[in-house]
Amino acid sequence: MRAGKFAALAGLALSCLSPQLVYALDAVAVEGGSGDDGINRYGIALQWDWGVQWLRLEDWHLGGYWELSASYWDGDDGRTGNDSLGEFGLAQVFRWQTQTPIYGVMPYLEAGVGIHGMTDTELEDKNFDTEIAFGSHGGAGIRFGHEGQYEIGYRYQHLSNLGIGDSNPGINFHLVRLSYHF
Repeated sequence: MRAGKFAALAGLALSCLSPQLVYALDAVAVEGGSGDDGINRYGIALQWDWGVQWLRLEDWHLGGYWELSASYWDGDDGRTGNDSLGEFGLAQVFRWQTQTPIYGVMPYLEAGVGIHGMTDTELEDKNFDTEIAFGSHGGAGIRFGHEGQYEIGYRYQHLSNLGIGDSNPGINFHLVRLSYHF
């Protein structure tokens, strides 16, 4: 049942992408990591750059992108009997970055916020109370390659329902991301 729900939500999310939006895709990322109580998370994200450069200081600037993501959370049965769930998100991400390589790499710092939907409200011993969560993250990484097309980064992400439910346990993840920029 959960797998069917995850597939239906994934299909809905992909069907919302118009051909023009897919053509404008700037990057794709895969991520993996672990969170509270040993819950593992694996995901994919699509990114669309805003094409802006604010607060230019020499070669550095503040930019950003939209991110559409899908993740699989893998845990143990716990009290709830649920050992996995799917999660989808849409986030806006602000990134402080350089355009000129420093010793062959272009470092960055980023922060993002977004909204997430989950295929279930329970995982292991956690009851998230709602299928809606709000996420925030902070991260750092480097872009490299002949044209800066490759990227490796770290993210610390927090998700919670911000108190819209009866309880708000939240969850934190440490994630490693690998990206390719078109």
